Amino acid sequence: MATAPTKTTNTVKDFIYSWEGRDKAGKQVKGEIRAGGENIVSATLRRQGILVTKVKKKSYSTGQKVTEKDIALFTRQLATMMKAGVPLLQSFDIVGKGHSNPSVSKLIMEIRGDVETGTSLSQAFRKFPLYFDPLFCNLVGAGEQAGILEDLLTRLAIYKEKTVAMKAKIKGALMYPVSIIGVAFVVTAVIMVWVVPAFKEVFKSFGADLPAPTLIVMGVSDFTVKYWYLVFGIPGAGLYLFFQAWQRSLEVQRFMDKLLLKLPIFGEIIRKATIARWTRTLATMFAAGVPLVESLDSVAGAAGNAVYGDATIRIQNEVTSGTSLTIAMQNSDVFPNMVTQMVSIGEESGSLDGMLGKVADFYEEEVDEAVASMSALMEPLIMVFLGVIIGALVVAMYLPIFKLGAVVG
Repeated sequence: MATAPTKTTNTVKDFIYSWEGRDKAGKQVKGEIRAGGENIVSATLRRQGILVTKVKKKSYSTGQKVTEKDIALFTRQLATMMKAGVPLLQSFDIVGKGHSNPSVSKLIMEIRGDVETGTSLSQAFRKFPLYFDPLFCNLVGAGEQAGILEDLLTRLAIYKEKTVAMKAKIKGALMYPVSIIGVAFVVTAVIMVWVVPAFKEVFKSFGADLPAPTLIVMGVSDFTVKYWYLVFGIPGAGLYLFFQAWQRSLEVQRFMDKLLLKLPIFGEIIRKATIARWTRTLATMFAAGVPLVESLDSVAGAAGNAVYGDATIRIQNEVTSGTSLTIAMQNSDVFPNMVTQMVSIGEESGSLDGMLGKVADFYEEEVDEAVASMSALMEPLIMVFLGVIIGALVVAMYLPIFKLGAVVG
């Protein structure tokens, strides 16, 4: 009976069907089921003693993509429902049907369909690795085996919420200067393509030699207008190819992860955020009763930085051979002394998960403060940057007018 659904899943594409019918007592019943066709729905329900009167395939409008924030919210809602004593399938119904994003609703109902057919919750999640990583699935599996699923879902919700918040802060810190540079590029392009040529036509009537800065700007403008496809195409294509290589090439990822950690200002923020995520992940796994060596497997995948991912693998190998976690972390040479000291205290006192959680809290606060300080520092610097670029172009264009005014005066 366990092999039949697997075979069907591999050969037939399943859909969500809503159905109505009558049970053996003649009572009107309805629900939803995932199956490969209407005939399969009718046959499945008939075996359950239900006389089907209506079957309809549910259609989902194309919604937004499923984000990590959506998964965090779903985990929190599911944990809350289960803590309140709501049955698992009913919890899926409530969360799935009430979600504003049709893509999330479809995902939740597909998982519900798997669970309804007898698949464990962790195995149902494993069918969607794009949204549920091994850490998530391992913790859910541990919760199912130990009978503490609602507690581990709560821990997972906290972990996901903090991870999403941390990523948002880092992206916000990085995107602010990038967006300003992008705006400066667009404004400069507009001036070069439309404003400078208009001034050029005016300057032709002067019949006098133009200042060097004006000639330079006009030359750049002529090049931009003539070879606009190169000026805009090469940077655009270069950025696209770079980000594609960053996503798909492990070597490029490793190089960029090392480079990001060495950046002034930004590097320190990224390092603190990575340590916060590393310690938060290990604390969550260890508190769930997952053995340390197995926990480090999940931590390596969730580190978010190749430097710390490689270091975690080395730490795992040393711990497997009998080295304490503290010594292994010191040998990796990527953790500050405060972190290793806190881990040492946790190992000695038997409260490693608690100490790791405190380290994560500390570094999350450090990231908050660093982002706030950097934002306050970057605003005047960016304003100066924009002022210099745009101001230089404006002055270069008005120099001939000032020169003409002096001659006339």
